[in-house]
Amino acid sequence: MRFFDKLPLPFRLIPALLAFSPPAAAEELRIGATPVPHAEILEFVKPALEKQGVTLDIKVFTDYVQPNLQVAQKKLDANFFQHKPYLDEFNKSRGTALASVIGVHIEPFGAYSKKIGKLDALTEGATVAIPNDATNGGRALLLLATHGLIRLKDGAAIAATVRDIVSNPRKLRFREIEAATLPRALGQVDLALINTNYALAAGLDPLADALIIEGAQSPYVNILVARSDNAANDALKKLAAALILPETRKFIENRYKGAILPVF
Repeated sequence: MRFFDKLPLPFRLIPALLAFSPPAAAEELRIGATPVPHAEILEFVKPALEKQGVTLDIKVFTDYVQPNLQVAQKKLDANFFQHKPYLDEFNKSRGTALASVIGVHIEPFGAYSKKIGKLDALTEGATVAIPNDATNGGRALLLLATHGLIRLKDGAAIAATVRDIVSNPRKLRFREIEAATLPRALGQVDLALINTNYALAAGLDPLADALIIEGAQSPYVNILVARSDNAANDALKKLAAALILPETRKFIENRYKGAILPVF
């Protein structure tokens, strides 16, 4: 007879109590994301994370400011919508201390039009819409410069503005518009340079509809972002790992057909 079998009933229950290990409470992560593709990718990894005890509460945003502000204010644990140059500029201008956790994919930036079918048809004095935030506006101008529509002053980089244009042979007129509203402004301008996430959300096909588009070597990798004080959190590490699984890569490739490019 075992030792515990000789004891009164309450004590004989001790082995069972010791063997019982209640499941750990799930840890919730509040993540801000723009709808396409970021929220969709997060929804894809959500079931796998639940098996690891991490619940994702995905908050969808249509702008590029609130997701960062709410992480900084601890209303969100992290966000997934931006590239590193934008994050660096945001931290510099807002005095925040947000940190990149991991890079996931590239969204090649493109130029779209409802009025012309090729770039050569862009006439003198045409109106071109670009994002009004510092880094994406500069990115748009760099793309136009790459294709010879304008020339920027020497050394102009991601933070370039229309004031850095030193040659504009077609006398293009530039309108700076909030990035999220650019697809809706497409019919009002001759050309609009649109972030791929907003293009996809508006039903545009970057590979078929863009007159010009960045190549696969674009440096603007979209990243998971957290605060410096929680970037090493175990739950965030699990999320970061899930975002670069082979299954996630396959999901991105199959769903976006080359319009979104995994970097892992």
